[in-house]
Amino acid sequence: MGENSWVVEVNDKVNRLPDITRDEEKAWQSHSIYKLPACVTDLVTDRKESVYKPRAISFGPYHYGESNLDPMEAHKERALLHFIERSGNPLEHYRRALSGVVKELKDAYDSLDDKWKQDSEAFLKLMIRDGCFMLEVLRSSSTDLTKNGYASNDPIFSKHGMTYMLPYIKRDMLMLENQLPMLLLRKLHAIYKQDAQTSEESADLLEKSIERSEESAQGSEESVDKLILKFYSHSHSHSSTPPELDKCLHILDAYRTILLWKDSATKTQESTQHCKVENNSGEILSARELEESGISIKKSKSTSLTDIQFDCKWGILKLPPICMDDVSETMFLNLIAFERFHAGAGSQVTNYIYLMDKLVDNAKDVNILQSHEILHNALGSDKALAQLINSLSKDVVLDRDSSLNKVHVAINSYCKTKPHKWRASLIQTYFRNPWASVSVMAAIVLFALTIVQALYGALQYYQALNSSPSPPPPPRPPPSHRS
Repeated sequence: MGENSWVVEVNDKVNRLPDITRDEEKAWQSHSIYKLPACVTDLVTDRKESVYKPRAISFGPYHYGESNLDPMEAHKERALLHFIERSGNPLEHYRRALSGVVKELKDAYDSLDDKWKQDSEAFLKLMIRDGCFMLEVLRSSSTDLTKNGYASNDPIFSKHGMTYMLPYIKRDMLMLENQLPMLLLRKLHAIYKQDAQTSEESADLLEKSIERSEESAQGSEESVDKLILKFYSHSHSHSSTPPELDKCLHILDAYRTILLWKDSATKTQESTQHCKVENNSGEILSARELEESGISIKKSKSTSLTDIQFDCKWGILKLPPICMDDVSETMFLNLIAFERFHAGAGSQVTNYIYLMDKLVDNAKDVNILQSHEILHNALGSDKALAQLINSLSKDVVLDRDSSLNKVHVAINSYCKTKPHKWRASLIQTYFRNPWASVSVMAAIVLFALTIVQALYGALQYYQALNSSPSPPPPPRPPPSHRS
């Protein structure tokens, strides 16, 4: 009976498969904040603290209530009070506005607990409190919040708090499991910028008023996009063509957009130039091996992680400069996780890390990239940075349809041509060991001296021939007399 019921159930699902597929597609399209499975988190079990779990503060439902993060809840509450008081709009105004999008906010999380699914009021309370705190943190990079009501010795929103607590908060804001939907931040910010007189309007009029506030805020200096740019990339915020963040799903997605953004003033070039690329396999060589093969490594004009080109004619590989510090591991691993789980996000960051892993085998490769101003090491030793770069690429694969794969193939083709193979073989055989290099140079000098000596001997011989007296002419025969 049980088996028959299973057959009936499967047959019913087969008949409804188009509808089921459509519903699943819609649900997957709504997700943007993912709870990472063990197959991802277990890759970093050798670290003392997980790069996927917040250390200082929780944002959203996934890590709410964890004991080590509880101390920040009081600071969230204080930020909420200042936010509401300064806006002039009552809390009910925010709750009513967000009630209309509570389903979209819930759908952003792919693994929402039943507690939050069933209790929308508790979920809205969490969203409003966390969202207001995050906006206050973003605003702290461009505004002295002590002038807006915070105490001068506030643990978070004072100069002291910004110096000692902000780095931890900033790091936790880049974790995939610790994101808030951008929709939430935009709604809260729009209401914050809204005239308080609209607080008594009907729900329909209120929503239209919020939409107008969102549109006007987008172009202002205090838009959410501008706050994010100032917080994470102060130089981009002053650009004539700053990154467009309007389609970003959350802070992590916005940060990814900033890393990939290329100024329109920077001339866009093909990833491979003057290249006759053939299909070939094989791993790309390290930075040291590339230089031994005759490839010059230079710094790209922009900082975009996509600004990577290889010129086959001149053998020049251009790479963007990047600073690697204590936050880089968390940032890159969470960006890679986002690209892995969010269909349509792209694979640019993953591809970049794949390439860097191939270029860096050890500290010597780091030193080469530093000498070309590609890597800026704020982490410590060259060895530590090499180990970090290699650790980022666990289970990472290169997108074979990407422009970076073209660079990968072009470099391999270049290095496999005979002149470059001979050059690399010569350097690897005779010039890696300093004593071997001395021996080779001594042999070359000895060979050159031998040639000079031989030429000198030949020259002396010909000079001797030219300077020796010529033999006397033979005597003339006596004249004959006729009788």
